[in-house]
Amino acid sequence: MKNFAKLILSYCSLFILFFLAAVLIKYLGAWIEMARVAPPGAGPGAAASDLAWKALPAAVYLATLCALNYAARRRAPVAITIMCLLILGFLLTVGGAIGISRSSSMKFALKPFSVIESRPGLILTQSDISIILLKGSDEPRGPRVVSIPGRPLVYQESPAGPNNSILSLPALPFGEKSPWFIRSVDLDLSLCANEMRLRLENSFPSFAIYVFSLLLLLCSLSYLINLSQWPLANIFIGMVIFRLVLALEIFLNTPEINSLLSSFFATPEKGGRFPPMLITPIIFTALGILLIFYTLLTRLAQFRRDDDD
Repeated sequence: MKNFAKLILSYCSLFILFFLAAVLIKYLGAWIEMARVAPPGAGPGAAASDLAWKALPAAVYLATLCALNYAARRRAPVAITIMCLLILGFLLTVGGAIGISRSSSMKFALKPFSVIESRPGLILTQSDISIILLKGSDEPRGPRVVSIPGRPLVYQESPAGPNNSILSLPALPFGEKSPWFIRSVDLDLSLCANEMRLRLENSFPSFAIYVFSLLLLLCSLSYLINLSQWPLANIFIGMVIFRLVLALEIFLNTPEINSLLSSFFATPEKGGRFPPMLITPIIFTALGILLIFYTLLTRLAQFRRDDDD
């Protein structure tokens, strides 16, 4: 009983911690992106509620992974662990989503920087194209020189004039793009957050069913992510498996795949069409139940083998 109290406390703490950390990272990333844009204020401000929505799936995946690893190290019963994490994860996710959608204190928007100070001759470079602002970033549409590979320098006294084609200014050159893997994970988490948000806005039962099925699938992976005897190795294995689940989620939510599966599950004799919103939850639930049965049968076989020995 003491171990389950610690499991509940750790899961709730990890969920809140990962959620706040993801919101902070998104918040700082939005400010950095606006700081890298010239002219100042060209990029749209991101609402705080949007950042919180994008952080919610990250908290669900990471907190569930760490809690499953913790339960395995404490040798907690699998069935009770799955039920405990499923209920806790559902309550925290639903409560967080409702709080984000109804919170009026998170409606403010990030304000762009008023001025990016630079001297005349500021050089902005992107994709081998350089733009030299002769009056600095204070007058981004003032006179400038454009350098395009394979072509002579172009002087534009008034880039917005009738005989000139204005080129959009690239970002300031003090930042680098993040690795492809990080960007792909961030994109998939954003798509997952958008799916949850749309479901909650359409109907609460659809959102609740989706969250429950997702958590059921994640919790049912407890046996697969704890095959090794080393906790650190299990964390890395779990990260790979959870990344595959996230990719499967995005794949199933693709409109083309969703429509294809909806027509496959339809009943032509009745002339009905299977609800597309239930496709992903049904697949997640079926996979989760199969994995839970597999885990229980495997544990039962291990117990019988130990008794025979």
